Amino acid sequence: MPKLGVNIDHVATLRQARRGSMPDPVYAAYLCEVAGADSIVAHLRKDRRHIQDKDIKSLRKKIKTKLNLEMSIAPEIVSIACKIKPYQATFVPERREELTTEGGLNVIANAKKIAAALSKLKKAGIFVSLFIDPDFKQIAAAEQVGAKIVELHTGRFANAKNNLQKKKFLNEIKAAVSYALAKGLKVFAGHGLNYSNVKLIAKIKGIEELNIGYSIICKALYIGLPNAVRQMRGLIR
Repeated sequence: MPKLGVNIDHVATLRQARRGSMPDPVYAAYLCEVAGADSIVAHLRKDRRHIQDKDIKSLRKKIKTKLNLEMSIAPEIVSIACKIKPYQATFVPERREELTTEGGLNVIANAKKIAAALSKLKKAGIFVSLFIDPDFKQIAAAEQVGAKIVELHTGRFANAKNNLQKKKFLNEIKAAVSYALAKGLKVFAGHGLNYSNVKLIAKIKGIEELNIGYSIICKALYIGLPNAVRQMRGLIR
């Protein structure tokens, strides 16, 4: 059974709407852990639109599972990660104009910069994952720059407009998982997964962890965060 990483960014999004102290993403992380989350995911963006530096510092001290810090390869963010030392860092593409991450990291086009940032984090004792599209060339490039973990972007599958597209993108992910495993890489997956589509991804053998945030936080508005996490874990099982 894949493990569940819960992304708490949108708890901070709600807080930042008023620039107040509530809701507290650190307390949200605690509730997720109590409900069975295997890791906590938070994205420290360059524009600090949701998660703040103080959140990452507090999460690092207080959570009992694993902190997975999503981040760009910007020198400022790499430096912060090396100081805070999360259990894991996941390099993701980042554009100021985007509402959320729009696709996988282009490892081929940015190999030297990614390799340099990855090396710095590894020296700091941080496990590093690359968030990439389910594409053989990108997976091969991830291995070449020294990554040991890849997180496959499931957005195209999640946003499929019909069953034919969904089947096509699901098969694409399955093939990518097999290829990554053959390369000796650990495989995670995420983006756009929700209570309706997660089962199909969770059934793919070889995926170790699913990282899910937005749909869990939305569900939590109706049934509470612990129950929302427990329901998602139940579906993954």
